[in-house]
Amino acid sequence: MSLDKPPAWVADAVFYQIFPDRFASSDQWEQPPNLEPWAAPPTHHGYKGGNLLGVIEHLDYLVDLGINALYFNPIFASGSNHRYHAWDYYRIDPLLGDDDIFDQLITACHDRDIRVVLDGVFNHTGRGFFQFSDVVESGQQSPYVDWYHFHSFPVDAFGRTPNYDAWWGMPALPKLNTGTPHVREYLMQVAEYWMTRGIDGWRLDVPQEITTPGFWEEFRERVRAINPEAYIVAEIWEDASNWISSGDQFDGTMNYLFTGYTLAFVAGDSIPRHLTTDLNYPLHPALDGQSFSDAMSNLIGLYPWSATLANLNLLDSHDVPRVLTLCADDPIAVELAVAIQMTFPGAPSIYYGSEVGLTGGRDPENRSGFDWDEDSWNRATLETHRSLIQLRHDHRALRTGSYRALPVGPELYVIERANETERILVAVNASHTAHSATVQEAMGTTFTTLYGDGGISSDGVTTRLAVAPRTAVIWRVES
Repeated sequence: MSLDKPPAWVADAVFYQIFPDRFASSDQWEQPPNLEPWAAPPTHHGYKGGNLLGVIEHLDYLVDLGINALYFNPIFASGSNHRYHAWDYYRIDPLLGDDDIFDQLITACHDRDIRVVLDGVFNHTGRGFFQFSDVVESGQQSPYVDWYHFHSFPVDAFGRTPNYDAWWGMPALPKLNTGTPHVREYLMQVAEYWMTRGIDGWRLDVPQEITTPGFWEEFRERVRAINPEAYIVAEIWEDASNWISSGDQFDGTMNYLFTGYTLAFVAGDSIPRHLTTDLNYPLHPALDGQSFSDAMSNLIGLYPWSATLANLNLLDSHDVPRVLTLCADDPIAVELAVAIQMTFPGAPSIYYGSEVGLTGGRDPENRSGFDWDEDSWNRATLETHRSLIQLRHDHRALRTGSYRALPVGPELYVIERANETERILVAVNASHTAHSATVQEAMGTTFTTLYGDGGISSDGVTTRLAVAPRTAVIWRVES
C-alpha cells in the first residue's frame, strides 16, 4: 500500500469513541477510594473509575451495535480524568489497567475484527511529566531545559500565569518543544512503541499546533513503516485541506464541519444557542435542504476523494455537547442526523452513550457515566443506530460509492450513492411539512425501500419522490 493513501479499511469502519473513565467499570480491577458515584453528575476533576477491563466486558454490546473500530480518549498515565495531561506515554494509567490488560484488550478487539485507535497528545504534557518536573526542581541546570519553552526561572508551575508556553495558557499543560531533536525522537519512538503493541492507528490531538517542519511527515513514515494499514486522523475543526490533501501527513480529519452543517439542517433554530456560543464549527441558523446540500457538496470538494472516505464524521464528542442535547432533546432530529451520518462518505463515529440517548451540555456534562441499566435507554434511538449501521455494512455503495446531490428544490436533501453494482437514493425532509420533488431523469424502474417510509416512482423520463415531515427514506434503485 502506498504511504500517501489512507488505509482502505477506514471507509468500511463505524467508529465508537470511548472516554475510558466513563464507559464501563469492571470490579475485576481494584479501584481506589474517593471515586465519584457512577450515576452522579460528572465534575471537572472527579474520577468515576471506568477501566479497560470494563471495555473488554462490553465488547459484545459494541459488536451487536455494529461497531468495528474504537477510538479511545487518552489511556496513558496522567493527572486528570480525561488524561490529556500525560505523565508517562509508556505506561497505561493505573486506574485503567496495566500492560497485560492492554494486551487482552487488543486481542479481544482483534478477535472480533475491531480496530483500535489511540489518542496521541504530543503537543503538550502534564506537569507531572518527568522531564518537566526535573526542570521545576533543577532549573536551568536541568538536562531537559530545552524540552519546553521556558521564559524565565525558577519555573512557576502553579501560578496563574505560567512563565513557559502552555496550551491555551493553562499551567497544567506545558507545551513540548518539538524543535528539540531529543523531544522529536522521543515522540516518534512513543508512536512506534504502541504500533508494535498492536494498535491500528492514531487520533492526533491539536496537531496543527505542532509546526516543526517535517514533524508530521516523519511521524507518518515511521508509523506506516510498522503498519502500512495504520490510520492517522487529525483533530482539526476547520478546513483541513492543507494538512491532508498532500497525503504525506494525515489520512483524514475529525469532520466537525460535517457536524455543524448536519445539526443546522436537522435541528436548526431549535438548537439551544447558549450551548453554541464558543463552538469551533459552523452551527448556523437553520439550513434548508438546498442550503444544506450545497454545504455538503462544498465540504466534499475540499478534499481528495480518498481523504473524504477517511474523514471521521461525528455528531458529538467529549469536546462538545451531546447530539441529543444540541437537538433540544428531540430524538427525531437525532434520527435524521444519524441517517445522514451513515450514508455520507467517510467513517461514522459515535460518541459513547449517544446511541442510547445519553444527554449532556458543555464539559463536564457531556462526560457522564454510561448507564448500563437497559431500562434507562432510549430503545428507539438505539434501534435507529443499529438498523442504519447495518444498512451501511450491507451496502458497499453507502461506504465507497460515488456521491451526487440531486437538485430537488429548497426543502429536501436528496443524494445518490452509487457503484458498479448498485444505486442508493437517500432523501431527508427535516421540515414539519410533507414535501415532494421531481428529478429530471429516469432514476430506475424498481425502487426497494431500505429505510423509512416514502413514495417514489418513475415514468421513464422523470422520477418523482415524496417524503413525509421529518423523515429520512433510503431506497435501492434498479433499472
